[in-house]
Amino acid sequence: MKRNYLIKRILQAVITVLLVVVLNYILFRVMPGNPLAMIMRNPKASPEAVKKVEALFGLDKPWYVQFGVFFKQLLKGDFGLSFTYKKPVIEIIGGKVLPTILLTAVSEIIAIIIGIIIGTISAWKRGTKADVISLSFSLITYSMPTFWLGIVLVAFFSVYLGAFPTTGMTTPGLSDGGFWMTFKDVAKHLFLPALTLSLVLIGEYALVMRNSLLDVLSEDYINTARAKGLTEKDIIKKHAIPNARLPMVTIIAINMGFMIAGAIQVETVFSWPGIGRLMYDALSNRDYPLLQGIFFIISVSVVLANLIADILYSYLDPRIKN
Repeated sequence: MKRNYLIKRILQAVITVLLVVVLNYILFRVMPGNPLAMIMRNPKASPEAVKKVEALFGLDKPWYVQFGVFFKQLLKGDFGLSFTYKKPVIEIIGGKVLPTILLTAVSEIIAIIIGIIIGTISAWKRGTKADVISLSFSLITYSMPTFWLGIVLVAFFSVYLGAFPTTGMTTPGLSDGGFWMTFKDVAKHLFLPALTLSLVLIGEYALVMRNSLLDVLSEDYINTARAKGLTEKDIIKKHAIPNARLPMVTIIAINMGFMIAGAIQVETVFSWPGIGRLMYDALSNRDYPLLQGIFFIISVSVVLANLIADILYSYLDPRIKN
């Protein structure tokens, strides 16, 4: 029964999230560095002032008491108070979600469409020049370091051509310029970060699609379809692609889970005001509550993405019964 399969996967997801909560708490307590030093920023602070700050952030309690408070607040959706910003963590993260979703959604959509097309052509035309060109492009883009590719694109499109801005999401002072002017301004700022992220993903998706299709095209039922006189186009469209989509579902779901939290390197290179950039700043400042909130969102995103992939599998693959 697929019902049992789904219940089993949901229970596994819940257990995974609980384990992540524990590891999330422990991880940042064993990191080097003193969070009080980052909070106070005053080496001459009096002992009374230090104690007040410790009490404010709950650092004066034993670790197990801190964990109890952390878990209780987590159940309420409260990630605590940021050491750096002195604001609720959920409020800070909430202000960074939209830019990250915009960047990752655009990059994913472009990468999925182009990657599947390139991978399909490469497998269909295996051994030809089209295959060599597609495979070379995929391997090169997939192996490129994201931060290096971003710097190269900035040097060419922004510095040399002067066609696109290098940092931020909008141009200061254009917030009241009307919808279309704001839309075009955001699109110009989005072009290079989205291009950087999508190029790497295109190579990955093209390689996965090519390998999956090659495996499918070697199956007996494909030879049977050829023997019946079906054209190669119909074989690819009606038989090969539907059976080659399962690995693509997995890799897309995993990437979506990680990308919801933001691409740290891309957002850092382009100063994109998303969660990835926020996580980089939080790591630099030893901001434990903010880091815990971000990592919790990352973990839940990955777990949910895998759960969605498992659910899709149960419907796409008739071999899954329980």
